[in-house]
Amino acid sequence: MERYGYVRVSAKDQNPERQLLAMQEQKISKEKIYLDKMSGQDFSRPQYVNLLKKLKKGDVIIIKSIDRLGRNYGEILEQWRKITKEIGADIQVIDMPLLNTNSFHEDLTRVFISDLVLQILAYVAETERAFIKQRQAEGIAAAKLKGVQFGCKKTELPDEFEEYYQLWRKGEISLRKAAEALQMNHTTFYRRCMERQKITEENCLKK
Repeated sequence: MERYGYVRVSAKDQNPERQLLAMQEQKISKEKIYLDKMSGQDFSRPQYVNLLKKLKKGDVIIIKSIDRLGRNYGEILEQWRKITKEIGADIQVIDMPLLNTNSFHEDLTRVFISDLVLQILAYVAETERAFIKQRQAEGIAAAKLKGVQFGCKKTELPDEFEEYYQLWRKGEISLRKAAEALQMNHTTFYRRCMERQKITEENCLKK
């Protein structure tokens, strides 16, 4: 059985010292500690991939906290399944020993208990996200009732828009020429023309 440490920081300027110190306290040798540094948007983890290649059944991967395995609980659950089910290795979470798959009972029971705890954590996290979205939606709805405007307000169309729209639609004037005559950006003119055309088509369908 081999014991490996995995350390991840989310940006190159963040200091992994706290996690490395935790690995030393667990008596993990430097050559068995895998460290990844990446930005919040880039989640490419070459050292983590290398660690998974080395990991064998019965080995233990040690992490400081559960969020070192992924950006969200969906990803954490997937990595958890890969390590404990596909590879057959154990996970030790320093900050939350309740999740450790190598500290409970033998065989299936210890994995079952830690899986259950992780599923509960994932459920709580997802529920909290749903509550946040619901509160945001309720807040927006209440603000709209008070007359608060959201998003960019469309600028009023020039009085001659309809005239130039019809000329452009008939091919009697180019898109850019029509936009210039109306003192509009040509992409804005085209977008408003498409909106005008859609309204016309919808009105025809209603008849």
